[in-house]
Amino acid sequence: MSSEAASDRALLRLIHQLLVVRASGKLADHQRGYPRWELANAELQELLEAGVGGVILLGGSAAEVALRCAQLRRWAGQPLLLCADVEEGVGQRFDGATWLVPPLALGRLYGREPERAVALAERYGQCTGRDARALGLNWVLGPVCDVNNNPANPVINVRAWGDDPMAAGALAAAFIRGAQAEGVLTSAKHFPGHGDTSSDSHLTLPLLPHSRERLAAIELPPFQQAIAAGVASVMTAHLMLPALDPDRPATLSKPVLTGLLRQELGFDGLVVTDALVMEAITGRYGAGEAAVLALEAGADLVLMPADARAAIAAIAAAVQNGRLSQAQLEASAERRERALARWGNHAAAADSDPEVAAQPDQALALELVRATLEATAPAAAGAGATRAPEASPPGISLIRVDTALAASFLPPTAPALARPEARGWRSVLLESRSPSLWSGIPTAPLALDLLGPGPVLLQLFVRGNPFRGSAGSAEAWPAALRQLAAADRLAGLVVYGSPYLWDELRPLLPAGVAGVYSPGQMPLAQAEALNALGSALGLGDTGGGAGFTD
Repeated sequence: MSSEAASDRALLRLIHQLLVVRASGKLADHQRGYPRWELANAELQELLEAGVGGVILLGGSAAEVALRCAQLRRWAGQPLLLCADVEEGVGQRFDGATWLVPPLALGRLYGREPERAVALAERYGQCTGRDARALGLNWVLGPVCDVNNNPANPVINVRAWGDDPMAAGALAAAFIRGAQAEGVLTSAKHFPGHGDTSSDSHLTLPLLPHSRERLAAIELPPFQQAIAAGVASVMTAHLMLPALDPDRPATLSKPVLTGLLRQELGFDGLVVTDALVMEAITGRYGAGEAAVLALEAGADLVLMPADARAAIAAIAAAVQNGRLSQAQLEASAERRERALARWGNHAAAADSDPEVAAQPDQALALELVRATLEATAPAAAGAGATRAPEASPPGISLIRVDTALAASFLPPTAPALARPEARGWRSVLLESRSPSLWSGIPTAPLALDLLGPGPVLLQLFVRGNPFRGSAGSAEAWPAALRQLAAADRLAGLVVYGSPYLWDELRPLLPAGVAGVYSPGQMPLAQAEALNALGSALGLGDTGGGAGFTD
């Protein structure tokens, strides 16, 4: 092989190391949940053998992901970054691991009991790091360091650790200390702050019109605390900040990534892009050009390019024509190796024992649920008090979800479904793929004639989520609550997820009607919320369960 050919081959392997591609956590190609983004095994193996340096995983059970991670490392034949978006515990993405309440729940607790909240955030990080390492993952794509001071934020919302800089920074730093002590990398995101936006960068390019002074006061402090806590990596945000760069989004901006993050804030760890496949980037730049611009701006790793091969070819061409220097890419690869040497290689111990991966910390999960549960007690028996269960006819459990088909928290045995049904209540789902129950009448928004007679228990699963485009705040739940109360049909209220909806509805609860707010939406949180709803509706845990199902 000529020296020129050897040099070209070395350059290509170097470029491959700086890519993180998407794969299913499940083993077979036909099991992929998102084939548009998740590479087929043949292409994945080929890219890993060529040197691709990282894989982001989604889907599968904890034990299956442990096998998958071992498989990916064998294909790579080198130290590999294996990561996942597990902001709410590893069980959020991989069944069988620990699923925890959303971070914003601890932000609310921080306002009342800051020391307890910080201690729980560190344990939250320890649990997440321990579970991740057991699966074979060595990189946790969290914590979210955005300050969610915009209740209408459709994509950050409960994923943030706080809606003020102090809470967000203190709790994110505690999470980092806990997780990295378990031998995994963490990632502070989305730099320099995605909290005060009302649009979703998965769908469009948000604008943050604040001054440099405002950014320094609100958006940047949590990232500064994360850096001080030794965070291994920082993830960029796909949003425009004209005060810093009027021309390019933060992910592709040299003033943001090199000027602000590297030079002003002094961060010398890994800088990784948010997924370049998101519409904020793909809608404006090709897969190759986006990757080149990100590296030019100062990113080290390119996460989920829309086309991995196009990105590799474009980066190689940019080095050859002088847009990018090979020395810069080598510096990025060195940061990657340094991070892996410090944290990431610990996960290799999980290769041979996938059973270890399925040991969730239910005690911590339950403690967090109970610590962050908010409830209003029903009024004492008397005028206006909720009737005892034996005097109440079976009613309607009206469950609002975005879409039942994607609600991993709502299997048939979920307490929100099973408990009321076991006691004679009829479940009705209000969701995007079902006939609408909205009447279009502002003062009487629910079509009660379609529900049928009887008391109504409202169970509202509402939170910000990627790709939704809203935080659910546009729905007419205040008017619906008044409508049910005026008809003497409101039996109770549970809000799962959004504290902002709970804050809006709580003052509207009539005397004697119980209400509960649960930050978590998973079955464990549902069970505790129904327990907290009180004995008035007879939906607490009686030790029975849902019974046998085929």
